[in-house]
Amino acid sequence: MAGKPTLHYFNGRGRMECIRWLLAAAGVEFEEKFIEKPEDLDKLKNDGSLMFQQVPMVEIDGMKLVQTRAILNYIATKYNLYGKDMKERALIDMYSEGVADLGEMIMHFPLCPPAEKDAKLTLIREKTTNRYLPAFENVLKSHGQDYLVGNKLSRADIHLVELLYYVEELDPRLLANFPLLKALKARVSNIPAVKKFLQPGSQRKPPTDEKKIEEARKVFKF
Repeated sequence: MAGKPTLHYFNGRGRMECIRWLLAAAGVEFEEKFIEKPEDLDKLKNDGSLMFQQVPMVEIDGMKLVQTRAILNYIATKYNLYGKDMKERALIDMYSEGVADLGEMIMHFPLCPPAEKDAKLTLIREKTTNRYLPAFENVLKSHGQDYLVGNKLSRADIHLVELLYYVEELDPRLLANFPLLKALKARVSNIPAVKKFLQPGSQRKPPTDEKKIEEARKVFKF
């Protein structure tokens, strides 16, 4: 029997958090080896573990996978969270990419210079309420089903619900006009494996703060 997947990243959200969410939602236990200093990253680079000299990296099924989307695709396929055919997979990809676009903006927000933060937050709010959330609300409204694609839980639902938690952290009012998305968030959050991941003490990471940014700067030298 194969061992648990091992996740190599620093002890924060970044580009690994969506991978943690997907594994947790699939009910897969995983281990984490945190990169805590530049030497830890150099060791992974020097022993050939990082194809493109960067993390996230996940050891799974005898492979050392890098590139976030490749990792997510493999996990989703392995644990049947990727639709039943090519058309469903295309929709799941399309929705997941939309989630990633807004998620990228939110992920970079804490790194924004103080003088630019108000303008950046205004832009995120505008894109959230006028572009991205209406699009996903309309998908659910169009077919009246519990999940985005094929009336079955997929990676798109998991990525979207993760995003909705981040949107709420920014401003809880942003979800007010999207009842179907709020219902999806509640539905997915009540799946036992996800519910466990949302509990205190799980491997879910807290919001990125100044201390966490400084830790990342020291490790990744940016």
